[in-house]
Amino acid sequence: MASTRAMIGACLGVTLAALVAGEARAEPPIRGPQDAACRREARARVFSAPNPRGLEPELLGRQIYHACMRRAKHRQR
Repeated sequence: MASTRAMIGACLGVTLAALVAGEARAEPPIRGPQDAACRREARARVFSAPNPRGLEPELLGRQIYHACMRRAKHRQR
């Protein structure tokens, strides 16, 4: 009985550690207000934006984010 509890506890600990580590690596730290705004735009549009090439949501989100950052750079000039 005690060994079963220990094993379940260990499995839960490993699972939780993997989830936390995965979350931490998901995105780099926000570098400024424009970066934050473009991340919000990408999250908001990733499932509603046209996707004729059938990209994975992560890749489509990156495209939306980078397009937003390019627009922001052109506005600053």
